[in-house]
Amino acid sequence: MPSAVVPERWGVSPWIVDFVPPERSLPAIADFAIIGGGFTGLAAAAWLRMLAPNKSVVLLEASTLGAGASGRTGGMALAESAAGDLPGLGNVLSGLQNILRKLDVECDLALPGAWEIGRKGAAVPNSPISWKDSGTLHVVNEVPGGTLDPGDMVSGLARAAQHLGAVICENHRVERVEWSDLAELHVPGGRVRAGKVLFANNAGSLELSGLNENAFPKLTLAALSTPLTPKEVKAIGLEQRKPFYTVDFPYLWGRLRRDNSIVWGAGLVSPGESNDVREIDIASQEPAKMFQSLEQRIRQLHPALAKVSFSHLWGGPILFREEWTPVFDRHPANANGIVVGAFAGHGVALSVYLGAWAAEGLLGQRELPDWGAITRARR
Repeated sequence: MPSAVVPERWGVSPWIVDFVPPERSLPAIADFAIIGGGFTGLAAAAWLRMLAPNKSVVLLEASTLGAGASGRTGGMALAESAAGDLPGLGNVLSGLQNILRKLDVECDLALPGAWEIGRKGAAVPNSPISWKDSGTLHVVNEVPGGTLDPGDMVSGLARAAQHLGAVICENHRVERVEWSDLAELHVPGGRVRAGKVLFANNAGSLELSGLNENAFPKLTLAALSTPLTPKEVKAIGLEQRKPFYTVDFPYLWGRLRRDNSIVWGAGLVSPGESNDVREIDIASQEPAKMFQSLEQRIRQLHPALAKVSFSHLWGGPILFREEWTPVFDRHPANANGIVVGAFAGHGVALSVYLGAWAAEGLLGQRELPDWGAITRARR
């Protein structure tokens, strides 16, 4: 399936990527090649050029920048990983802030904290949220976190990478990689040889990354409700503008945007037997029913939401492993490749943080963690 069709099949998110890289001819050779033009790949490209300005970097994106998970997330920045804190991981949110500051990226990042909400267990005193959803949803805990604008972050990271001298090539899907003294990356109508390769393509092409037997992709669904009045925002308990997610089922997550519209998310759609998430169409029967159910749930949460309408419906690819630990390892075929991904819903902050770490790993300045081994978890 042509990659350009994917955005239409997955709906349209509200985030705008306002950066288009200039047309450049594909270089014949580069010190580093990066596969994937999302948060991870763009952060790595910029970080590589910042740390090693004498080294050449080419980034190859199958479609357009942010067309995959990065431009289709809800924009919730969470700490740690989906598996919690990991040995040697460090402070992800502080690291994200540092990277964005050094690369001069503005993306409306705010870190007021995030609410864990649930139907069971004791609510925090004076819980601002009291919603009806298979029981009463209350705030049960507050954790580090916040929100950002994914479109602005993609755009900002891309500008930084280009400014620092990385070559960015959109609509260059890598079909295969042949390993010898240099890696040879084949794209339609051309090829580029590189000393080292970062695979930051996540759920879009598991075989290329060597993850087809170790991770499983889904499409997570999201909807944007039209803006609420300040009075309505206060009534539903989101006046503090903290994102939220449930700690029990049925799952629900969301965040308020600057204009008081709200991103809501729930539900995962599995691909067919091919395990190719690009084949999912959100207009097909199962996703359509899930969207209808999500809209009904939202309108029933609180009287202030009873008549809310929705301006955007979309899906975003998400990659899991059974232990929920990210992949961050050498490529199974050659140690000159690094694979990073499978963030399981924690990719907004973690992807940029590990993208910079991967750049340091490619330069031999930092070791990769044991917990990121590809063979650690089996499907």
